[in-house]
Amino acid sequence: MVRYSRSLAVVLILLALSGCYSGTRPSRIGNAAPDFTVRDSDRAVTLSQLKGQVVVLNFWATWCAPCVEEVPSLVQMQQRMRSKGVTVLAVSVDADDGQYRRFIRDHSVNLLTVRDPDQKSNGLYGTSKFPETYVIDRNGVVRRKFIGAVDWTEPEIIDYLGKL
Repeated sequence: MVRYSRSLAVVLILLALSGCYSGTRPSRIGNAAPDFTVRDSDRAVTLSQLKGQVVVLNFWATWCAPCVEEVPSLVQMQQRMRSKGVTVLAVSVDADDGQYRRFIRDHSVNLLTVRDPDQKSNGLYGTSKFPETYVIDRNGVVRRKFIGAVDWTEPEIIDYLGKL
């Protein structure tokens, strides 16, 4: 029984560390970021309108535990880096508009966020598991891809974004 419990614990830890992600994705690093427009009940956002800024494009959902874990650090990083031309664009794939709105309100998500329940924008990037984040430079070129939850307040990340 102890052996079974340890094996189960190892499996659960590995699943937790992997976030909501599995599989491989084609690399977009060094290529132009696919442009898209998402319209929800609050706004329309077009990625190319953010050209000239460093964009942290985050695909997430309220039902994804690693996404929920990641959101506070995205908000903190945005507050710290906004004056340096860094913008977080958080694209939620939530189907339930009410759940999405409650989450934004209850967690004080002060980011440029939009809901894409049809998942057309993340489909352009080959993203089907969440969270997944792309860092896009001021010229609209994808420079980094992060799979799974990230602590966006880590000094290495802040330094990297500040140099773009």
